[in-house]
Amino acid sequence: MSAGAAIKADNAMGGEVHHGHCLCGAVTVDVTGPLAAISACHCDLCTRWSGSVQMGIEVPRARVSYKGPIRTYASSSFAERAWCETCGTAIWFADTEGENAELLELAPGLFDGFGGAKLARVVYADRAPSNFALAGDLERVSKADYEARALHVEDKQ
Repeated sequence: MSAGAAIKADNAMGGEVHHGHCLCGAVTVDVTGPLAAISACHCDLCTRWSGSVQMGIEVPRARVSYKGPIRTYASSSFAERAWCETCGTAIWFADTEGENAELLELAPGLFDGFGGAKLARVVYADRAPSNFALAGDLERVSKADYEARALHVEDKQ
């Protein structure tokens, strides 16, 4: 069944559900309700974790169910990153404290066609490599603007 057919079938049963999985299929993720905007981040931790730009779809934890061999790593005093223990696919980034602790930032690639979510925001936009740019009419948040309002890890320099 295609992702669109699965969503339509779930809608007929009373709610939109997006089904996702890791590369090997050992971890499955189901999200009830829409997958809205994708955020991209160019901070040092996200760049190191992803190997490039980290992307995530913010979803309230209460709308997410998952199963499989998931491992987590406390990447800072207030956040964790999760992946499939079998194949290494990134599953989520999440704050573990603060006002965003009720959210998971799910990896868009878990869902066919990113579950219909679209890139809308680039965080630490001024930290992107000079030869790398995400095109389009996107909200672009500078390092200073982001750090003025959100939990963050201080520069080590």
